[in-house]
Amino acid sequence: MTGAQYDVSGGLPVLHVDDALAVVSKPAGLMVHDSALARGETDFAADRLREQFGRPIFLVHRLDRATSGCLLLAFDRDTASALGKTLMAHDVEKDYWAVCRGWPAERDFVVDHALDGGPGKPMKKDAVTDFEVLATCELAVPSAGFDTSRYALLRASPRTGRFRQIRRHLKHLSHHLIGDTSHGDGRHNRNFRMLGIHRMLLHARRLAFTHPHSGERLEVLAPPDAEFGKALALFGPDLA
Repeated sequence: MTGAQYDVSGGLPVLHVDDALAVVSKPAGLMVHDSALARGETDFAADRLREQFGRPIFLVHRLDRATSGCLLLAFDRDTASALGKTLMAHDVEKDYWAVCRGWPAERDFVVDHALDGGPGKPMKKDAVTDFEVLATCELAVPSAGFDTSRYALLRASPRTGRFRQIRRHLKHLSHHLIGDTSHGDGRHNRNFRMLGIHRMLLHARRLAFTHPHSGERLEVLAPPDAEFGKALALFGPDLA
């Protein structure tokens, strides 16, 4: 099933499931799996999903703790391996919604800026992200000597999968991601907290890929949560 959201055993929302794989909607704030970044946490999406589906699961890709949206997993090693090869061949389309500070100069633009692999991984590798401005807004909140603050809703489509790639590419442009406490701009984060928006505004909106067994092209959309919806409403009623 694709495009319809339903629950399995009251767990994470399931956007697609079949005998080989599933796409679920991960909430913001939930870590995908245990890692050095867990800081003593014991609640992970991987553990929840094993219990929810009642079978082993194999994560095909990762989302940051603060990022919500589409998470792809397989139910056996062969499917996981096949999907991994599909990812490496750049045949998985991943689109994110992101809210950033400022208005980018161009509607469509590409960031080609090498990134390291995160803590303990200093080697830099190629990192490329395609961006599209979907909407802009201007709020009556002073910023940097101006009477107002400008924000943009972007579609971000990473061609590579580096550590915190979208967040770090936006920082590189000085169009910091709203709600990002590691790479963002604290002043603008506070503006959104005053509006009741406390989460990082990065959402894995869409996954599209070829099913490794049936050959069917699947497209899965994850609806934004209520708090992300508050941010979308700032850009107009059609986006809320």
